[in-house]
Amino acid sequence: MSQNQQLFDRAQKTIPGGVNSPVRAFKSVGGTPIFMKSAKGAYMYDAEGRQYIDYINSWGPMILGHAYEPVVRAIQEKALDSTSFGAPTELEIEMAELIVSMVPNVDMVRMVSSGTEACMSAIRLARGYTGRNKIIKFEGCYHGHADSFLVKAGSGVATFNIQTVPGVPAGVYTDTLNAPYNDLEAVRRLVEENKGEIAAIIIEPVAGNMGCILPAEGFMPGLRELCNQEGIVFIMDEVMTGFRLAAGGAQEKLGVAADLVTYGKVIGGGMPVGAFGGKREIMQHIAPLGNVYQAGTLSGNPIAMIAGYTMLKTLKDNPAIYTDIDGKTEYLHQGLDRVLAKSGVPYVINRMGSMISVHFSSHPVVDFTAAAAADNARFNLYFHYMLQWGVYLPPSAFETWFISHALSTEDIDRTVAATASFLDTL
Repeated sequence: MSQNQQLFDRAQKTIPGGVNSPVRAFKSVGGTPIFMKSAKGAYMYDAEGRQYIDYINSWGPMILGHAYEPVVRAIQEKALDSTSFGAPTELEIEMAELIVSMVPNVDMVRMVSSGTEACMSAIRLARGYTGRNKIIKFEGCYHGHADSFLVKAGSGVATFNIQTVPGVPAGVYTDTLNAPYNDLEAVRRLVEENKGEIAAIIIEPVAGNMGCILPAEGFMPGLRELCNQEGIVFIMDEVMTGFRLAAGGAQEKLGVAADLVTYGKVIGGGMPVGAFGGKREIMQHIAPLGNVYQAGTLSGNPIAMIAGYTMLKTLKDNPAIYTDIDGKTEYLHQGLDRVLAKSGVPYVINRMGSMISVHFSSHPVVDFTAAAAADNARFNLYFHYMLQWGVYLPPSAFETWFISHALSTEDIDRTVAATASFLDTL
């Protein structure tokens, strides 16, 4: 029995399903989860010592690669001062100032401890600010596991085909309205049918939880205009896209302004952290300035702040990093396109910046319905074949791939060669 299997058997005795986040269980793709022991640069190493080229990068935040030395050193030094105070620090101010300096339309920032918490808090703030209760989200978009977001969500919810979630009260479904991604007319109809009741529209500006799906031309500007007309708070969930697509995230990349923006572990260099921020007139409604309550003992803890500050400052000071990772992703796209086209297997490759995914589909993948209709059984075979080649892809067809600065062209060539070999077996 392999060491990974032994660890999985052991884990299932004390951890539900043997994992602390569902997609890690490999239920979608089948087989035994890989237990990781260490990572450096573009590579992860499992409990058996096998090396993998990493296309997950901790689901996005490892933009500079794993164990980036300046971040590691900063964490080590800061830990000597204590891991948490439960009191303000100057570092929190510096972190907020850095984010505000990099991101358009963000005047104020509140630190939290996860992307789920950031999105949950942003929705509460939008409701408190507008005095309305209903929100619009998009089928296949995942904004964490707060009740409101689990209605027709992406990521693990899509992977396990859980579209009605036990434990979520019926009233939540009443206040959470869903529209197909990229369908502006559907959103307009929902707004008209619920006139004056919509507090917020929340969206992944580039979807990453049903594979990588790009916004159609005019879709994001159309949402922005609709929010302006109806007094709706426009929230961009940039847990995946923030500081990855550009220094200013999707707002900068797409040229569309948000009212509120949410972030996850990317602002902590992979540490458990999050934040939400936006326009001063909205943010000043958060306690203690206003009466919309939000709190967190570990919010702004020094370890997460120094890790995030070090990484974001590196990105701000070295804009060529974005040229590099975008170029590497394009190189991967070209290589995959070449071998897939030659094979005759139906496929769609979606890419923006350093986010990319392969869908085994004969139709454009523009929303959750199209992503779900792809040949995801073939993706599962592809996933396991790539593992044997030492290439670690997301263990679900409903997840985007993430490229890091540490990835080399040799790594990409190996990935393309492994894909070509897989296609030869079909």
